[in-house]
Amino acid sequence: MSLDDLYMEIILDHYRNPRNRSGELEGHDVHVHHSNPLCGDELDLRVRLRDGQIDGLAYDGDGCSISMASASVMSEVVIGRKVADAEDLAEAFRLMMHGEGVGRQEDLGDGVVFEGVAKFPVRVKCALLGWMALKDALNTHSEGGQAHSVTHE
Repeated sequence: MSLDDLYMEIILDHYRNPRNRSGELEGHDVHVHHSNPLCGDELDLRVRLRDGQIDGLAYDGDGCSISMASASVMSEVVIGRKVADAEDLAEAFRLMMHGEGVGRQEDLGDGVVFEGVAKFPVRVKCALLGWMALKDALNTHSEGGQAHSVTHE
């Protein structure tokens, strides 16, 4: 099995067996909806914060295997992290998706398999959807904002 095949297997596993995919999260502090009209991907994200860290996270949505698998990976690696650390990790993922190399490889966990997606610019927004929703949710919460929707052009 080649490395590309292994990476595809990990992506498909997260797509077929999503982690933290649920429409509900009891006691969530912030809810955001992100969509990408170019491909039709949509994602609802709910985050619960306690003592400056991500205590719980749930997402739901419709989209391609890349967007849903990436959201699954994101949910796994950020739950339990301090908010600032999760924001930094989301930025490391964003930079990786824009061809800047893999930073925080150990912390990204299965997220490193998405590095190959950077070769396909049309799919980068798919992989980033959940991560950008996370950044938006954390920013919204820090500013005392309410639930809202964001469309990515």
